[in-house]
Amino acid sequence: MTMTLRDAAGSLLVVGLAGTELTGLERAWLRLLRPGGVILFRRNIADARQTRTLLDEATKPCAAHSFRCVDMEGGTVDRLRDALAPMPSAQAVARAAALRGNQAMARQHGELIGRGARAFGFNTTLAPVLDLALPESAAVMGTRAVARDAEDVARYARAMLDGLRSQGVAGCGKHFPGLGAGSLDSHVETPRILRTWNELWREDLVPYRALSETLPMVMVNHAAYPQTPGRERPASVSAFWMTTVLRKRIGFAGIIFSDDLEMGGILKYMPIEDAVVEAVRAGMDTMEICHSPELILRGYEALVREGERSAAFRRMLLTRARTVGRKRAKLFEARTSAALSEKQLAALRERVLRFGDQVRQLAIEEHGLTPKPRKHVEAT
Repeated sequence: MTMTLRDAAGSLLVVGLAGTELTGLERAWLRLLRPGGVILFRRNIADARQTRTLLDEATKPCAAHSFRCVDMEGGTVDRLRDALAPMPSAQAVARAAALRGNQAMARQHGELIGRGARAFGFNTTLAPVLDLALPESAAVMGTRAVARDAEDVARYARAMLDGLRSQGVAGCGKHFPGLGAGSLDSHVETPRILRTWNELWREDLVPYRALSETLPMVMVNHAAYPQTPGRERPASVSAFWMTTVLRKRIGFAGIIFSDDLEMGGILKYMPIEDAVVEAVRAGMDTMEICHSPELILRGYEALVREGERSAAFRRMLLTRARTVGRKRAKLFEARTSAALSEKQLAALRERVLRFGDQVRQLAIEEHGLTPKPRKHVEAT
């Protein structure tokens, strides 16, 4: 089938939705854009049946083998917390795994996240976080960051990704090239991370280097690194970071995925129209725009207009879309799994709760405290 310019532009976008059901307006612009997938948040998720219905309806007009994304890291970023059960944080699980002297718990973390995601109809979770747990970012990252040591981060992530893969769910390492030394929240501002190239290569980039052949996807952040050749340009629109470093030096061949382009970290630097065009030029494969229909449509039309204006950009867009389409097809060749029964969902909920208990128990034993019994949670 011949791909049009508009097909290509839409297929490089992953879009957000307003609520638990599609609105008439959303149905209209989804049919127009035919995006590469959707991402859901807690505002979109009530229960497994409703979520699967929403995903089925929203992705029906999407490009083939579309993304069905959710942020499931555990801890503070856990979109299924209310609908399934709270998942322990990556930092807590990594510490528990270290206490046991193996990565079985990290793999189980990935497996349970994958089972939960799949039960609700997702095929992608935007995890694990590969940022280093450095003092500068402690107030922003909290327990999302696994450890200070890059090798410890890589060990946890490798096992966690193995668990995700066992459930047929794609993971995404983030936030390249690293937010560990950033003190600002890129949801609001553009962090300026004052690490040198050598510091980044020897520390922050170690997990990406170690996992380059394992990661299906890498998410690029909106921080600037002024003491590197990337200078003041946010990584999400930087050819230095995506093409020179991630593709050529590290050798990553998977999908390069943007952090949300509605975030202040990029929109305070340039408008959405410039951001999507510059991101593609710099090497981005797929771009998230997670909420505003206006910004989604403005980004889409900017890609189309630039493709109509520039033959070189048109060729780039069409080539990128075909390449990413092939990668999605390989990632998501299996069909979405069947829905779980209420009994199976209750069993999964109990597994997650027991796993959380095990993680907490190890933390309590580490500090010599007396554990408190978990309150019984009724299956709903």
